[in-house]
Amino acid sequence: MLYEVLLLMAVLAIIYLLPLAVAASMNRSVPPDWLLWLYLLFVTGCYFVWQWRQGQTLAMRTWGIELKSATGGTPAWGRLLIRYLLAWAGVGGLGVGLFWALFDSDRQFLHDRLAGTRLVRCQAI
Repeated sequence: MLYEVLLLMAVLAIIYLLPLAVAASMNRSVPPDWLLWLYLLFVTGCYFVWQWRQGQTLAMRTWGIELKSATGGTPAWGRLLIRYLLAWAGVGGLGVGLFWALFDSDRQFLHDRLAGTRLVRCQAI
């Protein structure tokens, strides 16, 4: 997860901070905080859902992990969006969604269990 966050910071530097800096320099102001948080949620959601639809993020590829549907196929866009939103809830809820994997029979996170997705081992690059 730490590696994922480091890679995400590079993505956000381009997609989030650069437009914000341009807007601030042109308008001499920044958008309200709630709008910035909504934009951040949207940008990270687009990044993760698109990468998961391809099967892996760069960090997942490095560690040899792939995201599949519970039946073994490519997860549908709706399931990926649900997974993204539930992951925020699981991490934000004191990490309960992550600690779930310690007690799950298949070692799946709670958001994967609820969204009908699963992480599987694959060949690392």
